[in-house]
Amino acid sequence: MAGGSSNYWEDLRKQARQLENELDLKLVSFSKLCTSYSSSRDGRRGDSNSDTTPLLNNSTQDRMFETMSVEIEQLLAKLTGVNDKMAEYTSTPGVTSLNAALMHTLQRHRDILQDYTHEFHKTKANFLAIREREDLLGSVRKDIETYKSGSGVNNRRTELFLKEHEHLRNSDRLMDDTISIAMATKENMTSQRGLLKSIHSRVNTLANRFPAINNLIQRINLRKRRDSLILGAVIGVCTILLLLYAFH
Repeated sequence: MAGGSSNYWEDLRKQARQLENELDLKLVSFSKLCTSYSSSRDGRRGDSNSDTTPLLNNSTQDRMFETMSVEIEQLLAKLTGVNDKMAEYTSTPGVTSLNAALMHTLQRHRDILQDYTHEFHKTKANFLAIREREDLLGSVRKDIETYKSGSGVNNRRTELFLKEHEHLRNSDRLMDDTISIAMATKENMTSQRGLLKSIHSRVNTLANRFPAINNLIQRINLRKRRDSLILGAVIGVCTILLLLYAFH
């Protein structure tokens, strides 16, 4: 009876170790699948001209992900069942003398099961998060491309309108600058005119107050007129002589 019980325990341990080895290999492949999925998504984002192949690859990877998830879950369920049978065996009254060693072995298998379960759920969650994020980004990029392709003509018209508006604004700014310069010139000339009028009025005031100065100014004016007449006469005579010389 003891020998049969011992064989039963060893069979359970062999099943547990076999399932653990299979789970270890499956989890390694599962992790590589998730890593390659993320890399292929990044490659598609960097190369916009290779949309067809990455889509097929990712679709295949999605199917592989679902298949491997089911297989790993089945293996975890089987290993859980084996651990439960091992726990039932340790409670058998006939093996109480070996209970401490059996419980140690059982706890080790339970720890392995817990580690594999945690690793599986963590890898699966990361994969789903990457797929959801990339699907969202792909949808956004598709909407942007659709908007660009549908509104390309409107964008060109808007750009032309904006350029024309900028030209009009520059023309208005140039006209404002020109008007400002003209107004400043007008104010300057008005100021100079007022200054000349003030000087002329002061000279007339001085001339009226001092008759001698008035007489001197008149004589100067008469001499200037006489000199102008003499100079004009000389120039006229010289011009006539030059014409006569030229025609002869």
